[in-house]
Amino acid sequence: MSAPRAFFVSLRPRQWTKNLLVLLGIVFAGHAGEPALLGRSLAATFVFCLLSGAIYLFNDRVDLAKDRLHPLKRRRPLAAGQLPAAWVAPGIALPLVLALGGAVWLGRNFLACALVFLALNALYTLWLKHQVILDAFGIALNFVLRAVAGVAVLAPHIVTGFADGNEQGSVLLSPWLLVCTFFGALFLAFAKRRSELVALAAPEDHRPVLSRYSAGLLDQLLGLSAGIVILAYALYTLWPSTVARYGAGWLVSNLFVTFGVMRYLFLTQRAEGTGDPSEILLRDRPIFGAALGWLLLALWTAGLGG
Repeated sequence: MSAPRAFFVSLRPRQWTKNLLVLLGIVFAGHAGEPALLGRSLAATFVFCLLSGAIYLFNDRVDLAKDRLHPLKRRRPLAAGQLPAAWVAPGIALPLVLALGGAVWLGRNFLACALVFLALNALYTLWLKHQVILDAFGIALNFVLRAVAGVAVLAPHIVTGFADGNEQGSVLLSPWLLVCTFFGALFLAFAKRRSELVALAAPEDHRPVLSRYSAGLLDQLLGLSAGIVILAYALYTLWPSTVARYGAGWLVSNLFVTFGVMRYLFLTQRAEGTGDPSEILLRDRPIFGAALGWLLLALWTAGLGG
């Protein structure tokens, strides 16, 4: 593998599907049909892809010794020796400079989200991922920041609340988006921890915090977070302002969300576990079908249908 290709692979483009969450802001704000705002949302998504890439490479450098002992992570370009060490510093700096330049152009609210995202991930890599429970909270907050950034890029001012309708020059940030995103990501984080715990021969050697987890505890945390996700999403679809804005047809989306959560729970009980959520989305057809069905319904209801 050539060094340029190894550098690109180190940015983990397959993981960038997580950043599609940024696009939910324009869908639920009802502006999916406006080319100018759609362009800003796509640019915001690309900025988060660049930020994520730089963070992944930084994480690979910090965890280099552990990654070389991991059955899968040792294949990463840096751990495998395919990416020269001299490429690491400029490889982190280049996407960061491009991303922050784009964030400045997209506005101060979005820039603030990008900077907090960077700070949180630096804290996660250096400390937070070694703290039991808090490691999953760090992952969940990353997803929340993506969701907030997707709203922040649409207007100079952000209004929070459960009500419908926005003032001129402002965009509504629904607490439902934050609640559903946080607990959904928390569910995925605990699922990943369980997968690592049962799949690795000596999990604590690869991720020390796993020594403080047990399969039983993670099963309880998974069930708890899964129940909250389903309940919170159902309440969101039943909320008066949601029904007024999207209609009763949006209740159908509960089928996709509930199936997706239950399918993911099923996968966590299989011998091979679930692994990374991005890989599951791309590899598991029922999960992909549920996500696609939800997305098409969302585009129709909030974007095309609105």
